[in-house]
Amino acid sequence: MSRSVAPRLAHCLLCGGRAAGSGLCAPCTAELPYLRDACTSCALPLQPGASSCPRCLQQPPSFSRASAAWHYAFPIAPLVQRFKYRGDLAAGHSLARLAAPAIEPRDARPDLLVPVPLHWRRYWSRGYNQAQLVAAEFGRQWQLPVRTRLLRKHSATDTQLQLKRAQRLRNLSQSFAVTGAVAGLHIGLVDDVITTGATLEAAARTLLDAGATRVSAYALARTP
Repeated sequence: MSRSVAPRLAHCLLCGGRAAGSGLCAPCTAELPYLRDACTSCALPLQPGASSCPRCLQQPPSFSRASAAWHYAFPIAPLVQRFKYRGDLAAGHSLARLAAPAIEPRDARPDLLVPVPLHWRRYWSRGYNQAQLVAAEFGRQWQLPVRTRLLRKHSATDTQLQLKRAQRLRNLSQSFAVTGAVAGLHIGLVDDVITTGATLEAAARTLLDAGATRVSAYALARTP
């Protein structure tokens, strides 16, 4: 079966009950940790009523806005891990299908969506780019074009899970390249999870340096 075809599951990914079209049953869907209060610049979870985190107030990121559907917490975290590291594409399709309406841009919509790319070695070992699958579903629901080859990662970086933001930025510096025309465009960058924001920052800088006028970021989940 083609990876671009979203499977329709009969059983809920979490409890095994009867699933809706999203792949999760209604009770499990209702319990998902939706991100209600977050920094509008980087999507960091905040206390109710706050709109910006201290770091973004002091040093705004290169991307102008970030949105994530959920806190990176149970049961989203294990579902994302199944999708990203264990080849569970059904989990990825279900998450993207549910996340898209929650974070759909209502105003200042991007001209197109670009998934954060993997280096070819990482893509070869994993067999797919999880951000590309998420972007495809977002593009379908938001009726926006998806350009999977507009941004390329030409330098391999080691796993960044245990690194702080400054270390991630150093690793990612100069690791992306733009392969097409972006001048004058508002680009929507898509990833699976926003952690420190370093990957999105490096990709956004590259796109802006190539002439994009604005970069927004979208993801399934955001870590604290």
